[in-house]
Amino acid sequence: MSSPSLVEWAYPLAESLLAKPLPRRWAHCLGVAERARTLAPILGENAELLEAAAVLHDIGYAPDLVDTGLHPLDGARYLRRVKADERVVRLVAHHSCACMEADARGLLSELEGEFPRESAELNDALCYCDMSTTPDGTPTNPVDRINEICGRYGDDSLIGRFIRRAEPEILCSTARVLNRLSDEKRAVQPI
Repeated sequence: MSSPSLVEWAYPLAESLLAKPLPRRWAHCLGVAERARTLAPILGENAELLEAAAVLHDIGYAPDLVDTGLHPLDGARYLRRVKADERVVRLVAHHSCACMEADARGLLSELEGEFPRESAELNDALCYCDMSTTPDGTPTNPVDRINEICGRYGDDSLIGRFIRRAEPEILCSTARVLNRLSDEKRAVQPI
C-alpha cells in the first residue's frame, strides 16, 4: 500500500486541529485550499504543494498549538515537529506577509532564523489564496478581505496596523498571480 499524497495527508491533519475548536477557521482553510486548486495551471508540479500549504496555513490558531501568538510561526513549528514536507512548513511560516506581523510582535529574528522562505511565486500564490477568501471560506477580493480583518480586530490593534502595513504587498502579490493566470490563459488559447 502506498503512502498518502501530500494533500491526502494535509486535509485530515488540518481538520483534526481546526474543525471542532475553530469551525469558521476550518471553513476558511477549506476555501483557501479550493482557491489554491484554481492556480494549478500556473503551478505545474507545485500545485499539490500549494494546496497542502493552503489547507494547513492557519493551524497555528489551533488552541493546542498557540505558543508565541504568531500563528504562522506556531503552525510551522508544529508542522516541523510532525515531520511535514519542509516546503509546506516554509510556506505556512511565511504566509501572507507573516514577516511584517512577526516584526510587530518582536518575533522576526525567530521566524526568519528558523524558516527560510519558499519561492516568491509560491509565497505570492498562497497570499493570493488567503487574502481572497473570507473567514467563512467564500471568495472575495483582497481589498474587502483587508477591510474585514481591520473591522474584526480594529484599525488600532496590532493586527489592524500590521495588515494595513502589509496591504501594498498583498495587493502586489495578488496582481502578480492574476497576471500569471492571465498570461497562462492567453498562452493556451488558440489564435
